[in-house]
Amino acid sequence: MKIKRLYKKARELNKTIVFPEAGFSDRTIEAIKYIKGKKIAKPLLIGDESALILRDKALINFDIINPKTFPFTEQLAKTLYQKRKEKGMTFEEAQNQILDPYYFATMLVEEGYADGMVAGAEATTADTIRPALQIIKTEKRGKKISSSLLVYGKNKFLNGKAMLISDCGIIPNPTSEELVDIALNSVKTYEMLGLGNHKVAFLSYSTKGSSEGESVEKMRTAYAKFKKSGIKCDGELQFDAALVPSVATIKCPDSPLEGDANILIVPNLDVGNIVYKAMQYIGGLNAIGPIIQGLNKPVNDLSRGCSVDDIITLTAITVLQCKKEEK
Repeated sequence: MKIKRLYKKARELNKTIVFPEAGFSDRTIEAIKYIKGKKIAKPLLIGDESALILRDKALINFDIINPKTFPFTEQLAKTLYQKRKEKGMTFEEAQNQILDPYYFATMLVEEGYADGMVAGAEATTADTIRPALQIIKTEKRGKKISSSLLVYGKNKFLNGKAMLISDCGIIPNPTSEELVDIALNSVKTYEMLGLGNHKVAFLSYSTKGSSEGESVEKMRTAYAKFKKSGIKCDGELQFDAALVPSVATIKCPDSPLEGDANILIVPNLDVGNIVYKAMQYIGGLNAIGPIIQGLNKPVNDLSRGCSVDDIITLTAITVLQCKKEEK
């Protein structure tokens, strides 16, 4: 996978991405300087302008907003109150909440001051995504958001191939119906990234009935439902049957994937989290995300172990997610 292609596509869209952690994240600052220099996005920093410039003089020409002095903070608080009053939020609570950088940045996206948001280098997924669920909400009423991890790199196993692993960060134990939604959203993400023909595998500890169990049945059912979409897929498959052609020939010779899956749907969050981190730290691959799927506007989460390069790449992906709003 050539990441520079993503950067080029993002550059063409010229979107504004807000970074709520700019005031307290050295990795974020380093990434933002590269992003602005290469015009991958127009960074909008949240923090105290004087403190940020004192810390790094290179930020003097950046757009920086301090929630405490921003002239429209009170209006943002009123809008937040209107959105949350039915959940019991008072206006005073909204005034306090809007000063939180994550809530403030999310409101900037919701109100059109920014096109998307990237955070999570210094916070948990819950802290990053909770404001988006409360303010921006989901594309489809009644549907849950999900996430995928972009995994790519050069080793004997992948050899430059890119894949998505879903869900790795949001739904702890999805039902078969939720797995179908996760798969459909992951296909959209794969297409948005321009990665080619998608091939979806529903993973399990069983391949085509080699074992039985509640989890196996869930993946088998999810595959049967998803198959109706007409998208190339198979399940239930073990990891090696989904990704190693020589193993697929033995375990599932009739599989349409032929051991070449590139979207892996996992049974639960445990599996997703463990698999991608094993691939990242032991396999030496790049893992970007979680890429949040199903929100009305793009808000993306970083692993707290992310690198500067990870922040840059997820920013480019966030810009590409904005594209759908132009249609």
